[in-house]
Amino acid sequence: MCGIAGILRSDGMVADLAWVRRMCDRLAHRGPDAEGYFTDRECALGHRRLSIIDLSTGDQPMGNEDGSLQVVFNGEIYNYLELRRELEDKGHRFRTRSDTEVLLHLYEEEGERMPERLNGMFAFAVWDRTKRELFLARDRYGKKPLYYAAGIPGVLLAFASELKALEVMDGLDRCVDVQALADYLAFSYVPDPKSIYVNVAKLPPAHSLYASASGVRLKRYWAPVYDPETAGDLGDALEGIRALAADAVKRRMISDVPLGAFLSGGVDSSAVVALMARNSSAPVRTFSIGFSHKRYDELKYARMVASHCRTEHHETVVTPDILEMLDVLVKHYDEPFADTSAIPMLYLARMTRQFVTVALSGDGADELFGGYRRYAWGWMEEKLRRRFPALFRKTVIRLAGRCYPKFDYLPRAFRAKRTLENLSVELADAYFNSMTGFRDQELVAVLSGDMRAALGGYSPRESYRERFRKVQHLPPLEQMQAVDADTYLPGDILVKADRATMAYSLESRSPWLDYRLGELAGRLPAVWKISGFTGKRIFKEAMASMLPAAVIRRPKMGFSVPMAEWLRTSLRPIFEQTVLCPEMGKWLNHAETLRLWHEHQAGVYNHERKLAVLLMLGLWLQRARPCGAAG
Repeated sequence: MCGIAGILRSDGMVADLAWVRRMCDRLAHRGPDAEGYFTDRECALGHRRLSIIDLSTGDQPMGNEDGSLQVVFNGEIYNYLELRRELEDKGHRFRTRSDTEVLLHLYEEEGERMPERLNGMFAFAVWDRTKRELFLARDRYGKKPLYYAAGIPGVLLAFASELKALEVMDGLDRCVDVQALADYLAFSYVPDPKSIYVNVAKLPPAHSLYASASGVRLKRYWAPVYDPETAGDLGDALEGIRALAADAVKRRMISDVPLGAFLSGGVDSSAVVALMARNSSAPVRTFSIGFSHKRYDELKYARMVASHCRTEHHETVVTPDILEMLDVLVKHYDEPFADTSAIPMLYLARMTRQFVTVALSGDGADELFGGYRRYAWGWMEEKLRRRFPALFRKTVIRLAGRCYPKFDYLPRAFRAKRTLENLSVELADAYFNSMTGFRDQELVAVLSGDMRAALGGYSPRESYRERFRKVQHLPPLEQMQAVDADTYLPGDILVKADRATMAYSLESRSPWLDYRLGELAGRLPAVWKISGFTGKRIFKEAMASMLPAAVIRRPKMGFSVPMAEWLRTSLRPIFEQTVLCPEMGKWLNHAETLRLWHEHQAGVYNHERKLAVLLMLGLWLQRARPCGAAG
């Protein structure tokens, strides 16, 4: 795991290596073991290395035999040994044992098609000094980040693993993109390809980019395929999942440094640990975190799995110094980010790094196999929706939804208001309602007058509808999964894991996001994934023989924190100082913010998500100090 950065000038000037050095200094936490640089007239590349494979000869930037290609690479290629053998059969000769060198020779053979051959997590840049072209690519699901800016005077393209590295560039426009701000308020993160800054973008997952004197060109090289009518036999599907799962875990255990696994006690991480135990002659090192607040503590199940798999188990129970960890979160996430499960993730990463350099995680199984409760609810609601005429839904059911009381503190099954609201609209709008905090008039109300004017009528809901329109040919569950694969997975789940682990120079690997498993899961019908309101049916059945029955049967819990309570206690002073202050009047409507705050403090409504979004925005603004906003 590493940090990469580079620039390609457009004005005929020599690329300033000092810029790239400053960019890489901002990425030192991603690569504390080594640094390297390369310059060739208009192009300069930089690299910070966290040594995982080929510790002695894998330094970067790395060139091919004649120096015509140079690469900087962040990630791991899990099929690099097969690719290396194939390339050697074609006459290529290797100087190192690293997966990085495979990229160079594969690019010589395949050109821009080469990302299609890779099984791994990656973000890389290849400089072709003969063609004077820069080629960038990002992995299929967006596990590794890659930001780029194309609006800096004299610079055709600047890129880096994290936004903070681009901020050192002279001439970077650090105005807030108001549309990205609106998206953040809606979703609690800034979805790809936007960034919080108007002139910086994220290279979307499964995309490559060419930059040369003729301009910048993006290309999508892969997309998940959803074709549940080609599933075949259930027994064959179960065997396919078991075989691919075992291979995915085995490939991600390749490492020249100490390796372990996160263990929450849920099915996803527990299955990873069970498969690791089958492939290891020594006890697997596992790491769990618990909270003194019992409602959020899963250690009982983690211990059960650790005992079952005979792991070398490490755990800690924390009563968080929440202010300290909020500061770490704001520092390392670069953009406003309000998924509060990042807090326990940071604690877990910090503890794990004391023992290992690589940790496998259970991320991705929910997205691939339909594990989220919202999938089950959305699927059920779509079945009900189709039983009622559109006119009846848009009149009678909509009116019932508006009149039904709002019971924030009750379980979802007793909150009929949301169900009625969702039944009155189409799937895209219903799913948007399920995924958002501030929406529609709530979002407009909380923005200041200047921000509303700058927004110019932009609607996160309409943007979300457009994503659904692109996949409207799919069945309902697959529509939700496809939109999540472009938004929630790369923008929230994988950002959370990457920044938290890299904050402590720890590499995280996600076996369930092996694209082969994704392609298999896309062929499975919804009834194999969801049973009643329980998700991941087929995945749990495939893993059942390896895990205690109590782990397989337990309801999904999630990696959450008592944010509602913290906002009334430990976080109350910092919220009042950061959000309820005159300086925030430039961005937020003080009266609306105050209303939400008082209602939450009084226990009238649970506004924890909205207030967390506003708190993280305020803390980010204090640290980043952007130059203003642009619509």
